[in-house]
Amino acid sequence: MTAQRLIVWRHGRTEWNATGKFQGQADIPLDDLGVRQAARAAEVIAMYQPQVIVASDLSRTRATAAPLAELTGLPVRLDKRLREIHVGSWEGLTADEVAALEPGWAQRYYAGEDVRRSETGETVAEVAERVAAAMEEVAATAADGSTIVMVMHGLAARVGICRLVGLPPETWNRFGGMDNCAWSIVERHREGGFWRIEEYNVAGVSVAKDPIS
Repeated sequence: MTAQRLIVWRHGRTEWNATGKFQGQADIPLDDLGVRQAARAAEVIAMYQPQVIVASDLSRTRATAAPLAELTGLPVRLDKRLREIHVGSWEGLTADEVAALEPGWAQRYYAGEDVRRSETGETVAEVAERVAAAMEEVAATAADGSTIVMVMHGLAARVGICRLVGLPPETWNRFGGMDNCAWSIVERHREGGFWRIEEYNVAGVSVAKDPIS
């Protein structure tokens, strides 16, 4: 058995997203805009008629998945492997604050080095491995030809997808970050059996931005 399509959906906005803080695995809830984003995006994603919904176990992804679960009647399975990159002691800091604590971090990052996110955090490669493994496992146990929605986090989604489709690590930063409540679609080639990216960072203006915010 194997799924045909993965819809990889980033959670809605949080207060820390809005203020530019490193969030990592801190359990920060959706803000009011994030809740509205999730409801709007769920209406679109439901049209793909998913058979399975799997989410990171953090509250912001569970809250993002909730309106889709209500529309489809599907339960939400939780998987810790879909969590965002662990940033350790950087949680709650801005990029400027991290740069002040760790001079040279930004230069190493932009030079292509896979910098560990603080001494107690993860590397991008570590995140990619755990997320892609979860994607493969969930897809392999789903019904043939099915569509799975996987609700997770921005960096985890980007590098997990890249690892799943076999792109070399040095190319992963050529994909832009996923917007809050945007999604990407990865499909399995019917004859070749490999995964390929069909759509990336998809969201209408009404989903990604709120005209009254």
